[in-house]
Amino acid sequence: MKKLGFKGLRTGRDISAFIGADVRIEGLLTFEGVIRLDGRFSGEIRSSGTLIIGEAAFLEAEIQVDSLIVSGEVHGNIRARNRVECHAPARLYGNILSPVLVIDEGVVFEGSCEMAEAALEHGADRTISLVSRQGESRAEQEII
Repeated sequence: MKKLGFKGLRTGRDISAFIGADVRIEGLLTFEGVIRLDGRFSGEIRSSGTLIIGEAAFLEAEIQVDSLIVSGEVHGNIRARNRVECHAPARLYGNILSPVLVIDEGVVFEGSCEMAEAALEHGADRTISLVSRQGESRAEQEII
């Protein structure tokens, strides 16, 4: 299985729910744990857990979660208490507020990023990582 993101989280393991590519949802989505969304979603997402947005996913949403892994397309603002990871071929159109942001080469990001003190309530350092296609870090997770 392909490793997706932080701390060994993998598809099919440690995921509470899976929303497939043929599913369309509108409204408010709340959850605990980890979910993977590969379908279409329009509305608002709020959680104290982790949201994984798969490559096939298309979201028009305001997102507020602990952690976010994005490989699909998102139109809307993102607030993450812990971190945001964007993996190619992700496309993000909106603003990000997060203490940690990782953007792989090949990701499209049109918006602004704020690493505000309010997002750092747990004492985390503010870091940005830019990763090349070969997986080598171009900016060694500098503390800002």
